[in-house]
Amino acid sequence: MTTLRVIVDQVIAPVPGGIGRYAEELTRQLIATAPAGCDVEAIVSGAPAADIDRLRTLLPGLAGLERLALPRRALSVAWQAGMARGASAGMVHAPSVLAPLVKHDRFQDLGHQTVVTVHDTVPWTHPETLTPRGVHFHKAMVKRAWRYADAVVVPTHAVAADLNAIHRFDDRIRVIGGAPGGRLTVPVDADLRAERLGLPDRYVLAVGTLEPRKGLAHLIEAMAHPAAPTDVPLVIAGPDGWGDVDVHGTAERVGLAPDRVKVLGRIDDADLAVAYDRAAVFVFPSLAEGFGLPVVEAMSFGTPVVHSDDAAVREVAADAGVTVAREALASYPERLAQAVYQVVNDPGLAQRLAVAGPDRARMFNWQDSANEVWQLHADL
Repeated sequence: MTTLRVIVDQVIAPVPGGIGRYAEELTRQLIATAPAGCDVEAIVSGAPAADIDRLRTLLPGLAGLERLALPRRALSVAWQAGMARGASAGMVHAPSVLAPLVKHDRFQDLGHQTVVTVHDTVPWTHPETLTPRGVHFHKAMVKRAWRYADAVVVPTHAVAADLNAIHRFDDRIRVIGGAPGGRLTVPVDADLRAERLGLPDRYVLAVGTLEPRKGLAHLIEAMAHPAAPTDVPLVIAGPDGWGDVDVHGTAERVGLAPDRVKVLGRIDDADLAVAYDRAAVFVFPSLAEGFGLPVVEAMSFGTPVVHSDDAAVREVAADAGVTVAREALASYPERLAQAVYQVVNDPGLAQRLAVAGPDRARMFNWQDSANEVWQLHADL
C-alpha cells in the first residue's frame, strides 16, 4: 500500500482562513480519489483531543492520523530549524508552507518525497499586510522548500511567476488551483437562516478574514463615498484575524451610518451559502492574493462579482467579474464605489455577470485538483 501523508494542521488552526479551507477540501478529495493501492494518512501537531476528534469527523476515510508531540507554534519553530526527521518520512504533501523539509534523496530512498504548497508571495510583495513573525516564517520556509522540496504547488500562474523570481524553482513548480467547497450549498431552511442572520433584502457582501491585506477598510470607505449606492448596506462575513481591523470604527471614521454595515463574523458553510446566494453583488477588494477563493465561491452562486486587479485574482476571475484598479490607492475607494453602483443599478450588467460567473466557477473542481496532486506525486 502506498500512503500519502498530508499535513492537516491548518484545518484546526485558531483562524483557519482560506488555507484551512483549502487543506480540508483538498485532503477530503485526496481520500476520495486515491488510486488503487493508495491511501491517505494525516499528520497534525500536538493538538487537543477535541481538535483531533474534529479532524476525524471532517476527514472521514483517513487510513491513519499521526499526532506529533509538539504543539503548533513549537512545531513551526522546529520545522523551520530543520528538526523534522520523523515527520518527513515517506510521501509527504503539505497544503501550506508548514512542512517537514529536510535534505533527502528520493532517488536513493524510493518513496521519500516532499511537496509543499506556496499560496502567495505576499511576504515579499506586501509584507506590511502581515505580522512580522508571519513574514519571517513564510520566507524561511519557502527558502527551505527551495533547498529541499521535490516539488512546489502554487494556485495560479501569477504566483508561479512571482515565486520563480524570488527562488528559481523552475520545473519543480506545479500550478493546481482550489475550488468552491463541496458543502457550500444553499440549505432547505435558507429563509430561516437569512432571517436569523438579519440579512437585508439587498446588500453588498464581502467575505474574508478581518486583516489589513483583505482591503476591507477601502470597501467600507467606498460604501460611504457619494458615488456608492445608498440603498444597499454592506454585509461582512469572516473571522477576526490580526491587525485590529475595526469595521464599526472605520465606518464611523469615514461617515458610514451604523445601519449601513453589518458584521456576521465567522459563520458555517450553510449560512455562508445563503449570504452568497442572496447578495446583490459580491466585492473582493483584496490588496494581494494568491488565488482568491471567495471570488470563485460567489461566482458559483451566480452572484455578480467586483474584484481588485491583483494579478492572481484577475487570472481566477478571467472576464466574469468587474475589475477595479488598486492604484492609486488613495482613490481606490472611489473606484470601488463606482463599480458597485454600476452593478447594482444596471440589471443588464448584473445579468451578464450572473451568467458568466457560474460558467467560470465550473472551471475549478476539487476532484480535479486532487487528481492533479496524485499525478504530481506519481510523476516524482
